[in-house]
Amino acid sequence: MRITFDADDFDTRLRAVRARMAEQGLDVIVCTDPSNMHYLTGYDGWSFYVPQAVAVAQAEATPVWMGRGIDANGARATTFLPETHIAAYDDSYVQNPTCHPMDVMAAELRRRGWDRGVVGMELDGYYLSPRAHAAMQAGLPNARFADCTGLVNRVRAVKSDKELACMHAAARILEAAMRTAIDMVDPAKRECDAAAEILRTQVAGLPDTGGDYPAIMPLIPSGRNTNAPHTTWSDAYFQRDTLTIMEIAGAYKRYHAPMARTVYLGEPPQKMRDAAAIVVEGVDAALEAAKPGNTCEDVEAAWQRTINRHGLAKESRVGYPIGLSYPPDWGERTMSLRPGDTTELRENMTFHLMPGIWQDDWGVAISEPFRVTAGGGARFADVPRELIVKDV
Repeated sequence: MRITFDADDFDTRLRAVRARMAEQGLDVIVCTDPSNMHYLTGYDGWSFYVPQAVAVAQAEATPVWMGRGIDANGARATTFLPETHIAAYDDSYVQNPTCHPMDVMAAELRRRGWDRGVVGMELDGYYLSPRAHAAMQAGLPNARFADCTGLVNRVRAVKSDKELACMHAAARILEAAMRTAIDMVDPAKRECDAAAEILRTQVAGLPDTGGDYPAIMPLIPSGRNTNAPHTTWSDAYFQRDTLTIMEIAGAYKRYHAPMARTVYLGEPPQKMRDAAAIVVEGVDAALEAAKPGNTCEDVEAAWQRTINRHGLAKESRVGYPIGLSYPPDWGERTMSLRPGDTTELRENMTFHLMPGIWQDDWGVAISEPFRVTAGGGARFADVPRELIVKDV
């Protein structure tokens, strides 16, 4: 499978972003989130450990990529941008306490006359440091600054047909990777062995669909660690009579389909079987509520009502939007399926429904990536939805 985004796709995205900029009174936005840089230009590279950005202005149709000099060829290779819209800084700026790459980026905006209006910066992004923001402010003394965190992310919320095709491809890789994960939960194998095989499957993908690296490494909490959902792996062997949660994703062209499943080695206690059944019942209720016109909190309420009937409750959110992502997170960092989020669902929004029940010394998680449709949440992947019991 090969899916290619073309100039028309990027033009549609940029027009939507500029419309949102106009609503917020922004003349320029400077995006440092790698996912937003990719969404706006196609730029792709493991270069986000140094300052880089894409600037979008109301005054000009074509955005500008700005980054490290040795990454400029990556911009030429992966974006639609002409040479005039690729601006690079030399290596003397890298990790230099006396100057900053944003000095060069600010100079580029001044050169283009983009320095006298309101400039939006992604102030709550992973990849904008306080020093970087201070350098931009110092370099653009005639500009007024505003926070544009989430502006592009929210434009990304509704997926195009091509984006959905990427997510379906990611889901096929996810299915293969989850089969590998379940197979590897064995007393003769170590957690790190499982992680290695999962990663191999994620990257190799399928014969017609090569995989991409996921935004999050395999999460493999096992035994007592199943009450700590974001632990990765150790070099310990899987133990009999214990639970293991596998939370992994398939990724294709940076689009993700994540999922969690829970495995028990041996004969599980009835309380664990019951907890898994309750989670699945709650997932079904939440998916049924995930229709256009309902809200994020409506989906969570459907889940909560279901588990409340069984005498259980869950305080943390039960889901978040997914799609195009880079490390350290496959979420889009906008909406949450939780009380108080009244964002209205729209057709072709995509989420990871991530409910679980965590007790003091064990936990069960069974999650689903899904798409909002008129009939409710449509699951991307087909993996057994139950506590997976393996005889040993």
